[in-house]
This record gives sequence, C-alpha cells and structure tokens, in this order.
Amino acid sequence: MNTDLIKKEVLEIIASTHSRDKTLQEIAELLNREVPEFNWTGFYLSSVTEERMLELGPYVGEETDHTKIPYGTGICGQAAETLDTFVVQDVSEADNYLACSVDVKSEIVVPIMKNGEFVGELDIDSHTKHAITEDHKNLCEWICKELETVF
Repeated sequence: MNTDLIKKEVLEIIASTHSRDKTLQEIAELLNREVPEFNWTGFYLSSVTEERMLELGPYVGEETDHTKIPYGTGICGQAAETLDTFVVQDVSEADNYLACSVDVKSEIVVPIMKNGEFVGELDIDSHTKHAITEDHKNLCEWICKELETVF
C-alpha cells in the first residue's frame, strides 16, 4: 500500500468538480484497487428522510442486503451512535456484527463529520482476520477528515 500515492489521489478526486456521490465512488474504487486487504469498500450516509438511520451510499464489492442500518445496530450503527472509529479484527467475536457476507473476517468503520455533525461513514470489510493495520486506520481517518469538504 502506497499511502502517499493514495492520499495524493484522494486530494485530486476531492478537488475535482464531481458530485458528492461520484467523489465517494471514486475513493471507494481507489481504496479497493490500491489496498489488497480491502474486499468491500463503501460509504453509509446519514439519512435525510429517516432520523437516526444510515443509508447505503457508493461502494465497491459484493451487493449487500444492508441498505439501511439504524444507529446503534451493528458496527456501522455503533460508529454512527458513538462517533468513534471501530476496528474489528475478527467479526466472529463481535456480538453486534451484521453479517454482509460469510467471507468477511475483519472490518473498519470510520465516521465522517461536517461542522461537528455526523454525515456518514467509511465502511471497509476484509476477507482476512486481523487485516486492518494501524496504517490502514490512520489512512481511513485521514480520508474521512478530508471528505468533510464534500458534504
């Protein structure tokens, strides 16, 4: 994983005149392409029509049945509730994990904030246990801070 290259490309994507969803889609595609441990990369967005509900946004990977997730439910809902980054190195040990695929072994979820308000999150699944490194976590948190300008 070339962190500097990924950061440079993220900044170029954000600086382009794309819509929010196109920007998020391109970032998901970039992470999927450049980070071999990432097998599903996408965004859940805070619903504008339902209070305390996440809605599936742009993503790369297998389709998921989880198109809506209430705050507090699963790892994604827990991140929305607490505004904390969650790294789960073995999803079989998480009692609140919402299984998207039997292949998923580890996950990271990072909240995206805009002016102190939760607007969405980056959600990444890996088919390998203990796949999420500190470098991955730092990169994902950096990306989510940069995405504030897109919302």
